[in-house]
Amino acid sequence: MAQFATFDLRKLFYRRTLQMDLAAFSEEGTSDLLSRFTNDLNQVAAGLETLFGKLVREPLKMIVCLVGAAWICWRLLLLSMVIAPIAGYAVHWLAKTLKRANSRAMEEMAVIYTTLEETLSNVKIVKAFTNERQERRRFHKNSKNYLKKAMKIAGYDALVHPITEVLGILAFCIVMSAGAWLLLSNDTHLLGIKMCDQPLGRGSLLLFYSLLAGVADPLRKFSDVFSRLQAASAACDRIFARLEREPKVRDPEYPVAIGRHHRDLEFAGVSFAYKPGRTVLSDINLRIGFGETVAIVGPNGSGKSTLAHLVPRFADPIAGEIRLDGVCLTDMRMKDLRSQIGLVTQETALFDDTIFNNIRYGLPDATRGQVIEAAKQAHAHRFIEQELPQGYETTAGTLGNRLSGGQRQRIALARAILRDPSILILDEATSQVDLESEQAIQKVLEKFVHNRTTIIITHRLAILSLADRIVVMQDGQIVDVGQHEELLARSGLYQRLYQIHFDDLRQTA
Repeated sequence: MAQFATFDLRKLFYRRTLQMDLAAFSEEGTSDLLSRFTNDLNQVAAGLETLFGKLVREPLKMIVCLVGAAWICWRLLLLSMVIAPIAGYAVHWLAKTLKRANSRAMEEMAVIYTTLEETLSNVKIVKAFTNERQERRRFHKNSKNYLKKAMKIAGYDALVHPITEVLGILAFCIVMSAGAWLLLSNDTHLLGIKMCDQPLGRGSLLLFYSLLAGVADPLRKFSDVFSRLQAASAACDRIFARLEREPKVRDPEYPVAIGRHHRDLEFAGVSFAYKPGRTVLSDINLRIGFGETVAIVGPNGSGKSTLAHLVPRFADPIAGEIRLDGVCLTDMRMKDLRSQIGLVTQETALFDDTIFNNIRYGLPDATRGQVIEAAKQAHAHRFIEQELPQGYETTAGTLGNRLSGGQRQRIALARAILRDPSILILDEATSQVDLESEQAIQKVLEKFVHNRTTIIITHRLAILSLADRIVVMQDGQIVDVGQHEELLARSGLYQRLYQIHFDDLRQTA
């Protein structure tokens, strides 16, 4: 039961995580999620095993013993519970303290995950700058912080057993003294208080003591698992905090059915901010006709990528609307919208799977012939067949690390081509490839952009030649729109961008 419950909880947590909007991942990072997926869920599993084990069996034993003791002398049983309020307060205090300590320890474990993720992801930089010692110090500091929290947990955990034992022995001594007095005096009253209807016999009193010992044994076993339950409780709080969190971007209650994009994509007074008071886009007004290719250029931080990411609803504007063929994006299902979008980014995302499955990722039902045709259009078929050891069955490696940058980018482009999107978004798609790969990709795009709306975010002159219009952005606003020659003649910002970014590439070409 514990393993199946953990299995279901892990699946639910994963599903809810995938439903979160992109801002949740960028703000909190993946290391905290990994910590909750692994360490926290393991704590929950251990707690569930305890819950379905000792916490089911031992209470039943305790209830039977309590009923038997009450049948012999219920007033004497009540006397044994005079110590219960003190025990209850002590247990409550320990429970709160242990849960708080476990919660802080889990937060420190998440910090360790962050350190590991950053160091291992950037190990090349660490080695290049000979900062191994600095990273060891950082890891030592974070591990020391976790050690301190773990030692606190161990200290509190060590108090549980002695406190419960002492209080149990104290309660038992009170009852033994009272029972012995009643037996030796052959009386039914203790200090003027009636304890039983008839004097207790030796057999009844010994049986009563045995039943009380039977009650104490489950309580003693509870103390052994007390810390584990508090750790599981703290882990549950962290996990359910994510499960109960609603994504900011979600489907409407009554979505509007849409067909394939055929008319226009319009930004009407769009403003956006990742955090209140820090506007990234301000009053964007732009209409892109179907089949038109629009390039967006501007300095770093001008809002180019943010504008493009609003189209597949990775986030929603704080003001204004984005309309596709006259329908507001927030009125349609995200699945219907995103099924029409192909996205190729600067950081090519490939999975540790075969080349064939990576290309087919956007269209899982595609046939092998369709995959090969898409690879041919992306100028990827040749290197897949001739340079990769197992052709389309070659594994790309983690994040595609077995392939070069140009190879990864062409496979990503083949993936987008196979999807046959009506809207294509290229976010610095050629910024990290060599000139030869860029020229191959440009040949692909020259044919592929026909009869689909294309948004290109780039600073590369070759790709800009594909654009019907160029949009110039600065500080989250559109400052000019036009063709290359027009912008060179009238836009000082575009002239500076051209001078900085384009001259070297033109001379190289």
